[in-house]
Amino acid sequence: MGVLRAGLCPGLTQDMVQLLRSRGIRTVAALVSADLEEVARTCGLSYKALVALRRVLLAQFSAFPCNGADLYEELKTSTAILSTGIASLDKLLDAGLYTGEVTEISGGPGSGKTQAGALQRIQVVRAFDIFQMLDVLQDLRGAVAQQVSDSSGTVKVVIVDSVTAVVSPLLGGQQREGLALMMQLALELKTLARDLGVAVVVTNHMTRDWDSGKLKPALGRSWSFVPSTRIVLAVSEGAGAPGSERIACLTKSPRLPTGSQEPVDIGTWGALEHGPLSPGEQA
Repeated sequence: MGVLRAGLCPGLTQDMVQLLRSRGIRTVAALVSADLEEVARTCGLSYKALVALRRVLLAQFSAFPCNGADLYEELKTSTAILSTGIASLDKLLDAGLYTGEVTEISGGPGSGKTQAGALQRIQVVRAFDIFQMLDVLQDLRGAVAQQVSDSSGTVKVVIVDSVTAVVSPLLGGQQREGLALMMQLALELKTLARDLGVAVVVTNHMTRDWDSGKLKPALGRSWSFVPSTRIVLAVSEGAGAPGSERIACLTKSPRLPTGSQEPVDIGTWGALEHGPLSPGEQA
């Protein structure tokens, strides 16, 4: 479910949104699960209006059963594969980035998960916290759903670089809503990929496991279920290896065995005339 904002459904005004946010109710999930009598009393809102609003939101956002055969046919017609422009990376991805899926590229500082040459061909939208990011993604979903495109053309790839930057501050300590907000972002990304037929790519940092001491992608076990495919980049340490060469390891895939490794020259991303990820969106 999405972030509460004016116009999300009939009856949800900007004044109501501000009052709800002042009491810490920022998402649809938080509102539909809240004690509406308490919300009405603390926010000075009509209890009947809140009940009606909850009914509308539940009807608008609740999932409905889907016939397996119909879902299979829909997936066959909606799935496309987009080349990254690097043959070895495409090999690990089973030919490229799949629309309708979330692909994660993890790596430490300097590993190349954010590549400046490639980003020159991508429309960039900056978001500095998770609420701004959710707003950007929902605006994008609405624009693409209405077939609204800019001069760059139709959006085919959405890149979130980096998901760790907006999620990590919410986790640990007294941030009780951090995990819920992280999973709200995950749901938004997966819904965006599935409903609009785009490929979603997220970058993630690496952290050290407390028990084994080994490096692993950040954000924990809950986030590990979000991407369908996960690739970890590491700097190549071989003698004579060029500065732009990395080793990419497939650690999660719905189609290929994991553990495969391929050399990847990230310098070639900036040299392509027709960018495989253009146009896209970075939040």
